Amino acid sequence: MAHTLIGTVTSDSRDKTITVSIISRETHPLYRKQFTKTRKYTAHDEKNEAKKGDRVEIAACRPLSKTKAYTLVKVLEKSRGTVELKEEVNEALAEEVKAEGEK
Repeated sequence: MAHTLIGTVTSDSRDKTITVSIISRETHPLYRKQFTKTRKYTAHDEKNEAKKGDRVEIAACRPLSKTKAYTLVKVLEKSRGTVELKEEVNEALAEEVKAEGEK
């Protein structure tokens, strides 16, 4: 079994490549204080199926490029996405706030 990691996709802008962040809690050996450590891995995504915010599983493989040595195994959880308002809605809200401010 290959070395597998589970993390969150932080970038999917490159073709067939995703950047996965893996966050772990570690304890300092001397001071015994816990801290978070974030590691970033680039992984090969052949079908471009993973999107930003998805929770994915990646596995180690032979080096595919200078930075890629992992491949996408599967998408565990899809991102719920972000809410973006259209330009017209933003303008309408700004006008309403401005009208209320003048009253």
